[in-house]
Amino acid sequence: MKKRINIRMSGLGGQGVVTSAHVLAMAANRDGKFAISNPFFGAEKRMAPAESYVRIGPERIYDRGELVYPEVIMVFHPQVITLSKSYTMPFYSGVKRNGLVIINSNSELLTDEDKEYLAELNVGVYTFDATTFALEIAGTELSTNMAMIGAVTAITKVVSMEALDGAIQERFGKKFVASGGTATLDEAIKKKFAKKEQLLQKNMATIRKSWETAAVWAADQKVAIATAS
Repeated sequence: MKKRINIRMSGLGGQGVVTSAHVLAMAANRDGKFAISNPFFGAEKRMAPAESYVRIGPERIYDRGELVYPEVIMVFHPQVITLSKSYTMPFYSGVKRNGLVIINSNSELLTDEDKEYLAELNVGVYTFDATTFALEIAGTELSTNMAMIGAVTAITKVVSMEALDGAIQERFGKKFVASGGTATLDEAIKKKFAKKEQLLQKNMATIRKSWETAAVWAADQKVAIATAS
């Protein structure tokens, strides 16, 4: 990695948007890169808008706060688009030329106007059903964020799979609380699995399956993600 990459994640409370950003930052650190993740949300309740930001690069990063001009935008729930449940509107606001949008949906959500705008900026749009991946592989929609992590990792190559595996082990393999909202999500996830080891295996299986699918799309589309200067 020669330049920094900025990722904005938009979703709803309870989807693990905060956890996703934190895991990616942890993985980047394991790869010897510098990273900062920070959340942005209002009242802590399920289905309310939630955003999280990740900055990853080869040099120390000092800026924090809202990511106004990201290279990558991840949409964790269709309602971010259909019901404008987002702190950033339209959801792709600020995306850089040659950037990437990843959307979790089982149907087409973009209007012709959206498509035209993104096409003019040469922004790649990858839409896939992350929730179904989570249900089929992990047995719970709470692993939707793992499928989203797999997709962004495959397309951007921002972190290695080895580093991601280590970050998942560290994040879920011991007691760790990043925020009040994350602690609630952690408890909900743990109740879905009888053993912690099974949780780790299911999460990584979801990531790998999503990674494989997204990698095929990226190769077919010849996607080249812009990075920050």
